[in-house]
Amino acid sequence: MASLITIDDIIRAADRLADVAHRTPVLTSRILNERVGAEVFLKCENFQRIGAFKFRGAYNALAELTYEQRERGVATWSSGNHAQAIALAAGLLGTSALIVMPEDAPASKLAATKGYGAEVVTYDRYTEDRTAIGAALAAERGLTVIPPFDHPAVMAGQGTAALELVEQAGPLDAFLAPIGGGGLMAGCATAVTALCPDARIIGVEPVDGDDTKRSLTAGHRVRIPVPHTIADAQAADIPGELTFPINQKLVDEITLVTDDQLVTAMSFLFDTMKIVAEPTGAAAVAALLSGRVQLPGARIGLVISGGNISASRFAALVGERDSRKPAHQL
Repeated sequence: MASLITIDDIIRAADRLADVAHRTPVLTSRILNERVGAEVFLKCENFQRIGAFKFRGAYNALAELTYEQRERGVATWSSGNHAQAIALAAGLLGTSALIVMPEDAPASKLAATKGYGAEVVTYDRYTEDRTAIGAALAAERGLTVIPPFDHPAVMAGQGTAALELVEQAGPLDAFLAPIGGGGLMAGCATAVTALCPDARIIGVEPVDGDDTKRSLTAGHRVRIPVPHTIADAQAADIPGELTFPINQKLVDEITLVTDDQLVTAMSFLFDTMKIVAEPTGAAAVAALLSGRVQLPGARIGLVISGGNISASRFAALVGERDSRKPAHQL
């Protein structure tokens, strides 16, 4: 199972995406380097189409469909970024998309998904099963399911972000990325270990969404209650069936960050680098700034996975964090 995707699959995905996806920039910050005592390279997928890395995997998966499958359309479920990615990719490839989204999904992500032309069906993430809803609708309508992470072509597409990162930054001593369902990490870890075999692979989860950390400790997939976290893109309750064995083999460590540490990283990126990151997008930086990951002198590559957050939501999160601080810390 751990060889479900290979570096060759990722290279083929990169060729498929070459004229469609953005080759996002890799940025550095002298201030960040000084703060963490390392050389950090940020792969800015917040500048990707739809504002997140998810476009890579969605387009790669849809591009592999047969003519008949595209004629019938596709279905998926997502809290927002994969939803937008599938909606846009479907439009570009001349097919239709039905997407199951939580009713409490960020309004900006819900509006964007509809704006790309997808049909959206909402559900209660705490009482209903999105996978069951999506699978039932797909079966009823004859649609092809493209899940958010548990799909070889999706994982291979996501891995192109790390392929580009190594091409742009050079050899790495460590690689960090957020883990939700595990598709980004599965693809990127495959790429990084092929290109930089000695690099340490570190995943970052919110403390209330530590399903992958628990699963790796247990040696098998562990289901947790649906997480309550500001990192909506990481609100998975169990690692993917296909992503987990890959990450089990390739990931060296999982570290956990709090919601406040995510907001602190979001603020740091905005203030010092003028980068807008959603909570999950800032997870890898949060791990470094909080000291949860310490790699003195290392060349560290990380992924800013997305920037889909409204100005009002960004301001509210920062304001809520600051309201809990003592006055002398403001």
